[in-house]
Amino acid sequence: MNYFLKANKNLLTYSLIILIVIPIFGLNFFISFIGNILLLLFLIPLLLLALMFIGFNSFKSKINTCSNCGAISLGLSETCMNCGADLENIKKSNQLDKKPSESTIEVKAEEVK
Repeated sequence: MNYFLKANKNLLTYSLIILIVIPIFGLNFFISFIGNILLLLFLIPLLLLALMFIGFNSFKSKINTCSNCGAISLGLSETCMNCGADLENIKKSNQLDKKPSESTIEVKAEEVK
């Protein structure tokens, strides 16, 4: 046994170093790999929400309301599909940006006899 240790001293030294170093760096790699996967799982939904927000705002900016009949148009044509009024003169503020108090109608209750 003593002869084996003397003959293979370098082999034994390198094998001990490998047995000590590999688990430390292997565990570190595994933890960083799992951390990166979890980071992607959180960032991908945030990226999708940002893309949906940008898409919704670009869609919302194309909506026009006809001032003549009140029909809603997607801004693809220059005239209203219902009444034929010119939509180019309509300002770009759409009905979704208005305050609810501007869009509601005041109703007074009266007693019916």
